[in-house]
Amino acid sequence: MRFPTPSKPAIDDENPSVPVVVGAVIAGVFFGGVGGGVAFPTLPTLKTVLGISSFVVGLILSVNRFTRLLLATPAGQVLDSVGTRRPMLAGLFVQGLVPFGYVVGLDPGPLPLSSAAVFFLSRALWGVGSAFVFVGAFSTVTHVTTAENRGKWVGYMRGGQSLGFPAGLILGGLLTDLYGYSEAFTVAGAAGLFAAVVAFVVLPNVEGAAASTTRLRDLPAVVRADARVLGIGATNLAVRFLYAGILLSTVVLYTREFDIGLGSLASTGVSGIVMAISVLAMSVTTLLVGRLSDTLPSRTYTVIPSLGLLAGGFALLGLFPSVESTVVGVALVGIGVGGTGPPLLAYLGDIAPGGDVGKLGGVYNVFGDLGSTIGPLVALPLASTVGVGVEYLVCAGLAVLTAAMVLATLDGDPEPLRSPEVVPDD
Repeated sequence: MRFPTPSKPAIDDENPSVPVVVGAVIAGVFFGGVGGGVAFPTLPTLKTVLGISSFVVGLILSVNRFTRLLLATPAGQVLDSVGTRRPMLAGLFVQGLVPFGYVVGLDPGPLPLSSAAVFFLSRALWGVGSAFVFVGAFSTVTHVTTAENRGKWVGYMRGGQSLGFPAGLILGGLLTDLYGYSEAFTVAGAAGLFAAVVAFVVLPNVEGAAASTTRLRDLPAVVRADARVLGIGATNLAVRFLYAGILLSTVVLYTREFDIGLGSLASTGVSGIVMAISVLAMSVTTLLVGRLSDTLPSRTYTVIPSLGLLAGGFALLGLFPSVESTVVGVALVGIGVGGTGPPLLAYLGDIAPGGDVGKLGGVYNVFGDLGSTIGPLVALPLASTVGVGVEYLVCAGLAVLTAAMVLATLDGDPEPLRSPEVVPDD
């Protein structure tokens, strides 16, 4: 199934092709999310299992985001040029193979590499695959929707995409507690490869048919020329720094530090369930908030309250460490994260030039991955120094500052960007 990429979307909300396309995208990325979710309850404990430092664990957790940061914009250019299907399939297959690298990393055997090096390289490859998957999903949905329905379908795509993650969080924590690390990683790899097979069967293609596209070296000019692009990117950076960078990297330490238990489960299993609660809250919110943003004068009217809830969740975790407040706190954080993503992505799709949707989606991802890369590098050493509770209070303050920045930079009129002047290549 092929969909051309016209300058304006040719598919409206009544055309049944829209849910078919978005449904196919969701089917391809859901099980990839399962594989990604398994990593977070397990990898932060590698310090104890493998005898490596907190800093090295932070590097392992963040290197996939650093790799994706470097590749997101080139991936967008590839998607704009050759279409979405083949790059997304390649990315999904890479994601499916990476957890088997984790299995090897537990016992490298005759390999001339340490366990830490194998985990590091595997996480870097995950970043390569996810660059094409994320930007491809955004590009596909943006091209087949309009400004009137984009928020709804982006929200459905993001919500469905993130639903695989809590399943992986629960599986990762429970399988590690009940069976071991190797078994948890094997299940993650099987889920990722299954995602690639599903995508191969059902994923449509949106062809890159723009007459001209913006070169990579032109993109910094786009960011500098319009404060809205910088505002969208910086907000994504802050949210990903707080959530994927800080919370997901430290919640297992939080449950240990404050002895938060759940029945007979150890801290790894509890952290998996706690993280799953936050991601489920995020997923449900994304399903609703994108559609809501289609009906408001400005999509930012959903972003600012969401950032307030994000701040409240971190404050609750920092001030009242108990089982009940932990559940409520992580749920508020999840709602806050879910309330920012779809409106920001839809806003970016509203203002993106037709031939540059993939590359601007890559720019958005670059900002987010910068936050996700810095977060684990800061999170674990800071938690060791001042404690996780104090760290979460600092995160609450940062969320409030981010809301103020959104108010200052993003207006209610999504006037389309003008592409920078394109100079013919030699």
